[in-house]
Amino acid sequence: MKTLILAALAALGLAPGPAAADDWEATRAAARGQTVYFHAWGGDERTNAFLDWVGERAEAAHGVTLRHVKLGDTAEAVSRVLAEKAAGRDSGGSVDLIWINGPNFQAMKEQGLLMGPFSEDLPNARWLDLSPGSANVADFTVPVEGMESPWRLAKFVFTYDTARIAAPPAGMAGWPDWAAAHPGRITHPDPANFMGATFLKQALAELAPEGTDLSVPPTEESYAAATAPLWAWYDALRPNLWRGGEAFPANQFAQRQLMNDGEIDLGMSFDPASAAAAIRDGLLPETVRVHVPEAGSIGNVSFVAIPYNAAHAEGAKVVANLLLDPQVQAHMQDIDVLGSFSVLDPAKLDPGARAAFAALPADPALPELADLGPVLPEPAPQWMTRLTADWQQRYAQ
Repeated sequence: MKTLILAALAALGLAPGPAAADDWEATRAAARGQTVYFHAWGGDERTNAFLDWVGERAEAAHGVTLRHVKLGDTAEAVSRVLAEKAAGRDSGGSVDLIWINGPNFQAMKEQGLLMGPFSEDLPNARWLDLSPGSANVADFTVPVEGMESPWRLAKFVFTYDTARIAAPPAGMAGWPDWAAAHPGRITHPDPANFMGATFLKQALAELAPEGTDLSVPPTEESYAAATAPLWAWYDALRPNLWRGGEAFPANQFAQRQLMNDGEIDLGMSFDPASAAAAIRDGLLPETVRVHVPEAGSIGNVSFVAIPYNAAHAEGAKVVANLLLDPQVQAHMQDIDVLGSFSVLDPAKLDPGARAAFAALPADPALPELADLGPVLPEPAPQWMTRLTADWQQRYAQ
């Protein structure tokens, strides 16, 4: 009877077939008792608390212990796996799961440092849109091909205090004039940090000449042509930045503190819920709201991947699958918890899961998904690498 039910559900696309279900049960059995070392950015306390909660569920439901190894930069974990491969440690690795994106994913994929494909075989992958063109199947234009699993949406937004200023310019092209009218009141994180680099990518996406294809790696010629308007724009903007464009906050949190202290009027984040969360934590005034450029903004999906030599790969798969559980995703999207938007496809959810999302609390500083405008795709990773290096050479010498 169990086999017949599973087969029927599989035919409807609602559950794995019997063989896949048996494979998953074997994975779950092997995972029980394992400790998964999840190497993930540790710079946000709300995210850290959410991952602690996920760990509690993993322990209770699956007998898997989750250890969050807090990183300042994902490259730390990539370097560790690379060093283990160089040392011939092809099993029993120290990294079981990594929160990863973009250039780091590309580097690990190209160097054979990832296990997989695995993600499309996770039972909860049935709630995802995995069709061509979906944000779940490409990471900074690099095809995922089952080598990593999505877990939260990210979208670049600005924040501003409505008690001090009106809405910022509708497009990046208007920033130099706006800054000239508000000298010293805006800045951006150092592009050595991903938030500062994203600020440059957002400007590039809007200012590059029509027909520029940012989805392919740049050549010398295409890079020069695409970035010429960007650097002209930045040269006009820089003199009116905070501290004359001679110093920059280290990251978005340092910039948020400057905003909270009244030194500047604008912040930026890759999390549309960050303003509402910061207000609740007393880190920003209640009058702060989210602003998205009229043309849309850079967006992507956050993924997790399993290194090729992970010591506890079965446990890592269980955790990756748990992150896609509709109840976990709804809990994550709750602004009282984290507020990050779900990666699940609402059209695929059952009525119970839809009800869980519909019941989530609202917040004046929390935009609706429809308010965030079009998603501008991430450029190919090589664009960010070159942009940040070029910025350092031009403006940080």
